[in-house]
Amino acid sequence: MARMTAARAAVEILKREGVDVAFGVPGAAINPFYAALKASGGISHTLARHVEGASHMAEGYTRTHPGNIGVCVGTSGPAGTDMITGLYSASGDSVPILCVTGQAPTAVIHKEDFQAVDIASIARPVTKMAVTVLEAAQVPGVFQQAFHLMRSGRPGPVLIDLPIDVQLTEIEFDPDTYQPLPVYKPAATRAQVEKALGMLNAAERPLIVAGGGVVNADAADLLVRFAELTGTPVVPTLMGWGVIPDDHELNAGMVGLQTSHRYGNATFLESDFVLGIGNRWANRHTGRLDVYTAGRTFVHVDVEPTQIGRIFAPDYGIASDARAALELFVEVAEEMRAAGRLPDRSAWAAAAQERRATLQRRTHFDDVPIKPQRVYEEMNKAFGPETRYVTTIGLSQIAGAQMLHVYRPRHWINCGQAGPLGWTVPAALGVAKADPQAQVVALSGDYDFQFMIEELAVGAQHRIPYVHVLVNNAYLGLIRQAQRAFDIDFQVNLEFENINTPELGAYGVDHVKVAEGLGCKAIRVTDPAELGAAFEQAKKLAAEHRVPVIVEAILERVTNIAMSTTNDISDVVEFEPVATEPGHAPTAVRPLKV
Repeated sequence: MARMTAARAAVEILKREGVDVAFGVPGAAINPFYAALKASGGISHTLARHVEGASHMAEGYTRTHPGNIGVCVGTSGPAGTDMITGLYSASGDSVPILCVTGQAPTAVIHKEDFQAVDIASIARPVTKMAVTVLEAAQVPGVFQQAFHLMRSGRPGPVLIDLPIDVQLTEIEFDPDTYQPLPVYKPAATRAQVEKALGMLNAAERPLIVAGGGVVNADAADLLVRFAELTGTPVVPTLMGWGVIPDDHELNAGMVGLQTSHRYGNATFLESDFVLGIGNRWANRHTGRLDVYTAGRTFVHVDVEPTQIGRIFAPDYGIASDARAALELFVEVAEEMRAAGRLPDRSAWAAAAQERRATLQRRTHFDDVPIKPQRVYEEMNKAFGPETRYVTTIGLSQIAGAQMLHVYRPRHWINCGQAGPLGWTVPAALGVAKADPQAQVVALSGDYDFQFMIEELAVGAQHRIPYVHVLVNNAYLGLIRQAQRAFDIDFQVNLEFENINTPELGAYGVDHVKVAEGLGCKAIRVTDPAELGAAFEQAKKLAAEHRVPVIVEAILERVTNIAMSTTNDISDVVEFEPVATEPGHAPTAVRPLKV
């Protein structure tokens, strides 16, 4: 038997579980693990500037390719507490990441030793497992179980806390015979799928709502095949965006209070049956449940049995991994089609596309300062279908989801449930690290950008290029818009006169200087006619210098982006004029029909 430290055994297991990239910040209590990382080789490490940033890098890395599991590493005490936001984000969006923390020696954990905190108890509500390993001989089993849990059922994060004496203790471990545990995923039965298809066939105006579970299961191809077999229009959720290309004839658009399309909501409100696959009926998708469910029959397929009925009771529920369910849905649908038992849905599908061609938002404005809608129009022109977009929250994300186009799964990488400010920069670095050849484009408002701006230095140090579109109105725009209900505009304005950059006027922070000071390139745009050239220049600079490149668009101070103010998807307020002629929305997927 081979004899090695428990820390070395942990590193050897990481490699055999497919890990070859880690993000983190070393410290005294985790140094034995770092020593094992160096001695073992095979795992490249990206040094973050903030441990929360490392956790979001791990998220971005996981979300980029099927099978990826991002790993973030930190020392004892505040490193673990800094990771909690990343763990919460990963848990809410069903993203497996592994956080490894150092800990004070086992004998003094309870004695208020320096940076000794019960991180396992703190992390437990936002992980599938959080454990402080007190016996070195348990380290291999704990890591083996961690990967089993992260991949099984509804994916999610795990935290393993390693006291320094546990890391240093030698144990017997044979890495050559190590074997990952089998992954458990529930699978639909044929009888269940036949029943669900019977309900779909009985409907006149059915829809499929495809969520992030379809992405996690790497089942987009099956989803599209099933939709095409049955002729059923598809509504992707925000987390499922990309499972069916935006220009597909069966893409009905997104539904919701904020990140939705006019035509998507209109089609949903005309439907009489909804098959939800791998979605969780998020409240910003559904809005008021009485409106969302009225007059519709629901079937819900989800990998997590307790998710079925959590938000509302479906008419039929199936606990299944999305891929396993869709394999059967395709098989049974093909048999039904061969037997002539599938109804013709062409008129219903055509009606959805008719709405798509008539119910559009205007994007073309020539105003100075720039209207945000024009930024997304120019992004559509500059960045092709292979682009991986990364964003988190705010008016920038909402407007981006309304106006950008996504054609492939994992090409809209969005923090959904948690929505922490600051997520975008580190997550984009994780995505670019996972797919170095990709065109990665991040999208932030000024406040999200400022929250973890120091992580730009990580991109400069490690030569991780991507383009970051920064829409700057020197406002907490989404919160300001929400404050309209209270008739206030309070503590949300970020403007000030920057004595070092008077040409900025009231926009305050000089993001160009800050970005350049962190080793990146930056371009400021004040005229909408210059956006296209700026995006092209940014792509060239990123390729030449291999660093993040920021394109800052100076926006009008106040813009209200379309959304419901009454929690009702049938009552979305269009604050700006809608498109009434083709020139108003030149990059829409369907030419405007007037």
